[in-house]
Amino acid sequence: MTSIFPDTALSVAGLTSYLQDLLEGDRYLRSVWLTGEVTNVSQYPTACYFTLSDPDKSAAIRCVAWNNRGQKLLQIPVKGEQLIVLGSIRVYNKRGEYQLTVVQSLPGGEGLEALRLQQLRSRLEAEGFFDRARKRPIPAHPQIVAVVTSDTGAAWGDIQRTLAQRYPGLQVLLSPTLVQGDLAAAAIVRAIARVELDGRADVIILGRGGGSAEDLACFNDERVVRAIANCTIPIITGIGHERDESLADLVADKRAHTPTAAATQAVPILADIYWEHRQRMLNLASVVRARFQQEEQHLQQLQNRLKRLPATSRTLRQATGKLEILQEKLAALNPAAVLERGYAAVIQGDGTIVRQTEGLELGEELTVRLSRGVLKVKIVEVLDAE
Repeated sequence: MTSIFPDTALSVAGLTSYLQDLLEGDRYLRSVWLTGEVTNVSQYPTACYFTLSDPDKSAAIRCVAWNNRGQKLLQIPVKGEQLIVLGSIRVYNKRGEYQLTVVQSLPGGEGLEALRLQQLRSRLEAEGFFDRARKRPIPAHPQIVAVVTSDTGAAWGDIQRTLAQRYPGLQVLLSPTLVQGDLAAAAIVRAIARVELDGRADVIILGRGGGSAEDLACFNDERVVRAIANCTIPIITGIGHERDESLADLVADKRAHTPTAAATQAVPILADIYWEHRQRMLNLASVVRARFQQEEQHLQQLQNRLKRLPATSRTLRQATGKLEILQEKLAALNPAAVLERGYAAVIQGDGTIVRQTEGLELGEELTVRLSRGVLKVKIVEVLDAE
């Protein structure tokens, strides 16, 4: 009797073994990268099982990450998140199924961008770009403010209005730039360089209104971060909304949550400055008046004390009388006073005062000092006193 089964028929185990050799032996499937959404996560002591599906749910593959291999996954599988996984295809014989044995997983989609951003942030932080010590002070009273933003965006209008309200007459320079898209980062770098080359601005406002993470991606570009750090003019950033934080904010000399807030931090209110100046003038005048009154009172006290002294001090009156007597005696002994009365002083050449004729010689020159003037004389005759 002839068998109804062909000679080439395989057992289930044989087919599974064939498929196993086929799939696991393929060099492309030994190390393959897959991306998809995580579903059906199950964590066990030995392994983490999960399913990776396409976004439209049209295809899925079972995955396993074994714990005993000591893998350190950069991203733990979480239901609903996008992942990029690296693994190899393995066949499970008992069920005739294949699965991906995962050796590494990375965040996918926005998660991947977040990982890249974190890595860049860590590298720039290690280089000291975000250190507080390197941040420059913002001028208290800038005369010229430069704005780096889109000339068609709402941020430019908000900044203009705020600056005009707070500091009328302030000179504002615009360095227009793209603030969104693939070309925006390079455009921002050029716009900052234009302001620096111009050299007139005291401070720069780098601003942009709110948007999605993709819209604000240019402010996380390494080129923009380095341009801000290397700029010789202090920079204030006002990017997005309060919840947004970019690498440009971290490296800036001052960070505001919005473009309007950045303009507020750039300049003081001029009316407040005038009021403060007037208050300082009034305070100074008040201090001067108080000091003048204090010194005037002190002077009056001294005058009153002087008036009371002659009438109350007997010792002072006695001392004053003695002083007058001494002054009269000194005046009488003063050689100048003697000369004033018509006397003269005769002095020899060696400075000796002549008191008698003895010792004088004919022809000797003498000096005669009068009350007013001096005479030079020569002895022509010496007469004895009678």
